[in-house]
Amino acid sequence: MDPAHLPGLFPATVRERLARSLRLPQTAAPLPEPAGGIAPEEAEVLITGWGCAPLTAGVLAGLPRLRAVLHAAGSVKGHLTDACWDRGLLVSSAAAANAVPVAEFALGAVLLAAKDAFRLAARYGTTGRPPSAAETAPLGGNGTRVGVVGASRTGRRLIELLRPFRFEVAVHDPFLSEAEARDLGVLPLELDALAATSRILTLHAPDLPATRHLLDARRLALMPDGATLVNTARGALVDTAALTAELATGRLGAVLDVTDPEPLPAGSPLFALPNVLLTPHLAGALGNELALLGESVAAEAERLRDGRPLRHAVHRADLAHRA
Repeated sequence: MDPAHLPGLFPATVRERLARSLRLPQTAAPLPEPAGGIAPEEAEVLITGWGCAPLTAGVLAGLPRLRAVLHAAGSVKGHLTDACWDRGLLVSSAAAANAVPVAEFALGAVLLAAKDAFRLAARYGTTGRPPSAAETAPLGGNGTRVGVVGASRTGRRLIELLRPFRFEVAVHDPFLSEAEARDLGVLPLELDALAATSRILTLHAPDLPATRHLLDARRLALMPDGATLVNTARGALVDTAALTAELATGRLGAVLDVTDPEPLPAGSPLFALPNVLLTPHLAGALGNELALLGESVAAEAERLRDGRPLRHAVHRADLAHRA
């Protein structure tokens, strides 16, 4: 991985835990060169992260004993190749750990959007005028429908976090069964119905060819006046031009932690709109939260050491519908 991420992902306490399961190199090196006293032909486990180069057949040829890849980040699509799956490597991802801060960020956005806090704060800062009773009459979280697009790890974690509040939660996910929806305590809906009936719509679907511009001009137009879109997933899920046009009318609000493109060009109208909160991809693990991903890897290493199945295993078949 990029060495810049090592201190955050593996602070001393996490590295000590990891060292109880694995013999660790003292220094890093580009694959498949020797790293800190461990020759490539000795390596049985790779710990990867952001910035890892693709594990091609040529790289794997220099790692004959490799049997597992533990990824200290989310998606493995950027560095795992067919050669890895053909080798039969065990693969694990820390995506579940990364889902925690994303869901927490989304919860904060939902709670504030329920009171239209972002738009009203922007207006208050420029005019000094508080909202009237008529303006606040539709606001609040008591019975307000929150639409969750994607019962992913993050989507499910958000559903859990929303339970203590008084929202009505509905979900769209083509892979979610009615039985699973009942277990989650949510109302399953088709996407058009979800968009048309949710005052807050929050995106937690993977970035796949089938989900590109999932929210296009037609679906954005279905959203009720005063609704807020929260996107902490991927910018490509939304048609940016269509969203910009809708937001420019003031009809909708948005909390956008991700955009397409990312970052936005300097002249994007989204920077200046008072009904838009733009954040620079903050929702995922950062700062002291990175250690959550390292802890996930350390736990998986313990399972490898003890001969137990990986808790967060990734399989080739998963990649068709996961990030």
